[in-house]
Amino acid sequence: MTAQQARQGRFAARWHDRRANRGARRAARLAARIAWRRGFYAGYVPWYGAVYWPYAYNDLFFYTFWPYAYEDGFWAYAYDDFFDGIFFPYGSPYSSYTYVGPYDGVTTGRRTSRTSARASVPGQVSQKMQQLCSQAGSGVTAWPFDRIEKSVDPTSEQRELLEDLRRAAAEAADRFKAACPEHIPLTPTGRLQAMTERLQATLDAVKLVRPPLEKFYQTLSDEQQARFNAIGPTIGKNRRQAAQDDAKADCGGDKTGLTAVPIERIEDAINPTGEQTARLEKLSAAIETSVLILEKACPDYVPQTPVGRLEAMQQRLEGMIEAANTLRPPLKDFYASLNSEQKARFNQLGRETARSGD
Repeated sequence: MTAQQARQGRFAARWHDRRANRGARRAARLAARIAWRRGFYAGYVPWYGAVYWPYAYNDLFFYTFWPYAYEDGFWAYAYDDFFDGIFFPYGSPYSSYTYVGPYDGVTTGRRTSRTSARASVPGQVSQKMQQLCSQAGSGVTAWPFDRIEKSVDPTSEQRELLEDLRRAAAEAADRFKAACPEHIPLTPTGRLQAMTERLQATLDAVKLVRPPLEKFYQTLSDEQQARFNAIGPTIGKNRRQAAQDDAKADCGGDKTGLTAVPIERIEDAINPTGEQTARLEKLSAAIETSVLILEKACPDYVPQTPVGRLEAMQQRLEGMIEAANTLRPPLKDFYASLNSEQKARFNQLGRETARSGD
C-alpha cells in the first residue's frame, strides 16, 4: 500500500490537506471553550498521556448544544484515532494530520517529549494527567444552566425539571471521574481496554442525562425551544449547511487506510509464524467488521435540536463500544500467541515511522 492510498483510506481523508497545511494541530489540543475564546473551532483530542479522550465530557455535551463550533470532521477524526490508538501508540504512519499518540510526553524516542506530562515512573500516570482526569467532569457540571434559565424563562414546573437535569449532570460527572486510569496502558490489548472503559463511562453519562434533558425540552414552547437552541458561542453559528455536508462525508467510502495498514505494519514488525498468521487473519477480518460497525453508527446529518444530537452521539458511542468488543477477542488471541520479542515490537508499533511520511 502506498502512502497516498493509506492517507485516503480513512474517515477523515478529505480533511488531510487542511490539517496538514494549517496550525490547527496546536489549537486542537485545547478544550472547546478555550479554543472558542481564541477564535478556533474545537477539535477532537484522542489522548493526553494515559487519558483517552481527555475532553470527553466537554465535547459530548458542548457538541450537543453547539455542533457548529467544532471543526470539520470532528467525528471522522474520532473514528480514525480509535484505531490508531490501539495499534499505533506513537501516531499512525502515513497520516501526518493525526494527533499524537498516548505516549506523547510519557516516553522518550525520536520525537521530543513533553516534560510537563511525563510520569516519573514508567507506566505511572503523572500528576498533571491525574488532575486533568479528575476535572474532566467539569464539562458536565459547567453546563450553562444559568444561561438556559435566563434564555427560556422557565415556568415553575420547567424550573423543577431543569433542576432534575442539573442533578443528573452532577451525578454523571461523579461517576465519570471514577473511570480515570491509574496506569498508562503499555500494550495494544491494554490500550483497547482503557479506551473501552472510557467510552462506556461516557455512554453511561449520556444515558443518565438524556432522559431529564428530553423531559425538560419537551415542556418548552416553540419560542422557548428556539431560544434554547440559540445558546452558545458566536463562532460557527453560520456553518449549518457546511456541517450537514461534512456529516455526510464522514460515513462510507474506502477505508483501506484503517483496515490494511495495521496488518501490514504488524506483519513487517513481528514476522508471524504460520499459526500466528492464521490468528492475524482473524484480527484483520475483525478490523474490517469494526469499520463497518462505525460506518453504520455514523449519522449522515446533524440533528437540529440538542435532544436529537445527544441521541446521535449515543449511537456513535454505542458503535465505538461495539467495534471495540468486536476487536478484543481476536486481538487478545493474536497477542497471546506472540513471544516476548514479538510483543515488545508490537507494543511500540509505528514508533520510528509516525508522521514521517515513510
